[in-house]
Amino acid sequence: QVQLVESGGGLVQAGGSLKLSCAASGRIFSSAVMNWFRQVPGKEREFVAAVRWSNGVTNVGVSVRGRFTISRDVAKNTVFLQMNSLKPEDTAVYYCAVSKSGVVGGSDYWGQGTQVTVSS
Repeated sequence: QVQLVESGGGLVQAGGSLKLSCAASGRIFSSAVMNWFRQVPGKEREFVAAVRWSNGVTNVGVSVRGRFTISRDVAKNTVFLQMNSLKPEDTAVYYCAVSKSGVVGGSDYWGQGTQVTVSS
């Protein structure tokens, strides 16, 4: 069992930055991939970024590429999402999830989410 707790969300002006954290309790197997998603009410959940736990290789969604960076700290069991040049359309609840089997965009466990609001 893995528990995930996101933090770092908030209100920011367009063009600003935020850094989200996702702290995991329990063992993260080396085969795992940690994913970030976001969702706006009434819309489908969108994949944002992923990082492979074993080697740090990342995947970033097209809509945020060049602005968002995902990283992980293995010693702290934590994944980060650095969000720069934020736009109003980045407003959403951001969730982290872990795929035990290493699927980019997959999810076996979810966090509770953290709200990011970008004002114009």
